[in-house]
Amino acid sequence: MAAKVVEQEVTKVTPLRSHSSSAQELTLPLTYFDILWLKFPPVERIFFYEITGLASDFFNSEIVPRLKHSLSLTLLHYLPLAGSIVWRPQAQDQQQQPVIYYSPDDDDYGVSVTVAVSCNNDFSHLSGNGIRGDVEFHPLVPQLSISDDKAEIVAAQITLFPDRGFSIGVSSHHAILDGKSTTMFVKSWAYLCKQLAELEQEPSNVNVLPELLTPVFDRTLIKDPKGLYIRYFNMWFSSDPSSKPSLKVLPPVSVDFNKLVRASFVLTREDIKKLRDSINDLNDSKQKQLHLSTYVLTLAYAYVCIVNAKREEEAAAAANRDVIFGFPVDYRSRLNPSAPLNYFGNCVGRVAEFAKASDFMQLEKGFAFAVEKLSDLVKGIDADAFEGSKEQIAQIMAKLKQGALLLSVAGSTHFDVYGSDFGWGRPKKVEIMSIDVSGAVSLAESRDGCGGVEVGVVLEKPQMEAFASLFRYGLDASDAPR
Repeated sequence: MAAKVVEQEVTKVTPLRSHSSSAQELTLPLTYFDILWLKFPPVERIFFYEITGLASDFFNSEIVPRLKHSLSLTLLHYLPLAGSIVWRPQAQDQQQQPVIYYSPDDDDYGVSVTVAVSCNNDFSHLSGNGIRGDVEFHPLVPQLSISDDKAEIVAAQITLFPDRGFSIGVSSHHAILDGKSTTMFVKSWAYLCKQLAELEQEPSNVNVLPELLTPVFDRTLIKDPKGLYIRYFNMWFSSDPSSKPSLKVLPPVSVDFNKLVRASFVLTREDIKKLRDSINDLNDSKQKQLHLSTYVLTLAYAYVCIVNAKREEEAAAAANRDVIFGFPVDYRSRLNPSAPLNYFGNCVGRVAEFAKASDFMQLEKGFAFAVEKLSDLVKGIDADAFEGSKEQIAQIMAKLKQGALLLSVAGSTHFDVYGSDFGWGRPKKVEIMSIDVSGAVSLAESRDGCGGVEVGVVLEKPQMEAFASLFRYGLDASDAPR
């Protein structure tokens, strides 16, 4: 049953006005990491919180005010998020450059927050792991306002499911927030919301966040001696100063969302050990040193199941289809000098490999192939690997136009998204909505905290049924995968 949502109100939440820091005007330039992702669609997440017997009175009088107040406190630490991406005026013969601009004198500053109510009790269905229609989730995430001249950075939606719980949907601009930054912002919001009662009694502590949640916005930490910013800027925009550039993101790949379903699958610690052992057994004769991390094993297994699931539903010619597969890379610790872990902005690049669908055929051989290639990608990562991103993106775009299959990943098992407790308990479920546009799988630590991995997938229904069968079959086989 679809989530029928009635919007109650949309307001702008601004940094708490009683604090002097909220009166500062702020301009931040974009780095080459930011500009690389400027045209990519927003990243969307939904956090589901279960509260049995939740009444609308409590939701409206306690939950919503506390969430808004704590967001206002959080924005004191994250002022750029209350601003927008705009064009900075340049000299007449120079091209305009996009910047993050925040000013309390801007009539439109702040974070848009939508409050809504689901008109049917579909909470358990939406917050489960089973096969669910993708369009059922769309009413639960806010849309970022993005025009030629101005782009929102973050928007949130709080939706009540009467008697069952509520959800928080967060949309974030891909250029300004990578996965680590988005998670840091949400966890800061959750931290202050949970502590709000104590903070109100002790105003001196309002500005206190743990060090790892305190953002560092210093853009001088991202050095650009090789002029990567200009290379990536010219990838998106004309070098002619008289041309009119636009901040609008790329249109999504043509897809019928009504045909898509999503589901989550869990690899336990025992499953991951089984996968690792199967590769070690196959690798004994090769004596090749492989990077058999949980991340590599999970991605390889998900990718091979997707390719084979699609093959079962498509023509035999699909074996010759080009496949592009890889993963994003956090460069904070790989830069020279390195950036702090709490550097806030985009600090992500992407590495990718090219293959044919036939390389993934048969679970055992395909899994071994994917593990080896992903392992090589991991071992080849260094600070200089980012330089080839422009050429690689051009190559990827060309192959996608020719019908290539793109396999990528959003999220991480290191983000601890299930630790985002706003004071009403841990999330029952976290969904990365935007994988239906990007074609990626999502990764998160398993909610039970036992070392497993939650894998989110969006496919057409027949493909999802084939994926589920393959995913379970490979793990249940005596010496998985087969």
